[in-house]
Amino acid sequence: MPADRRRRRMPQQDRSRAMVERIIVAGHDVLLERGYEGASTNRIAQAAGISPGSLYQYFPDKDAIVAEVVDRWTDAMHARISRVFAQALEGPPTPLSVRDTLLELLDALDENPRLLRVLIEELPRSPDSRLAAFERRIDDLLAMWLRFHLRGRAARPVEAVSWILVRTVENVAVSYVLDRPVIDRAVVVDELTAMVTAYLREMTAG
Repeated sequence: MPADRRRRRMPQQDRSRAMVERIIVAGHDVLLERGYEGASTNRIAQAAGISPGSLYQYFPDKDAIVAEVVDRWTDAMHARISRVFAQALEGPPTPLSVRDTLLELLDALDENPRLLRVLIEELPRSPDSRLAAFERRIDDLLAMWLRFHLRGRAARPVEAVSWILVRTVENVAVSYVLDRPVIDRAVVVDELTAMVTAYLREMTAG
């Protein structure tokens, strides 16, 4: 979403802040019920119990409301995943540290699978979105860890390795939450743990 379409009036009073919160909650609910295409400002205003004119005092269009919904979800994800991911990167890769990270990722994604489906399948993808920024942050953390553990060894394309690993794990986790395959969750976590741990150990061995 272009930055100029995401600007909104910043509430200064408690009443205004409460109104903004009301609109965002309504936007979240309508987004889940109707999807991105069906989440019109009229429907959001109706769900919030206000007139469209009142809504436009705070948000210029539905994209600004959806951006707030997405930003809140992404911020919560970032806080959860970054914390456990950073802890896992404090030492060499172990099955336990990798498994803990994967479990946290699945738990976070599975808290709101309906919203996740809308975000992944319906919303326009933007390189300056909070979701893209979150992915780049994880890329950078993993790349920094790889550089540290590869010091003095044969050069490896750490940026490419980080991008591939992060996107591989992310896509498997998202697909598992959305597709609900007939595979036990523990099996998926075990296999991903084995794959990631083996790859990282091979890179950092010796």
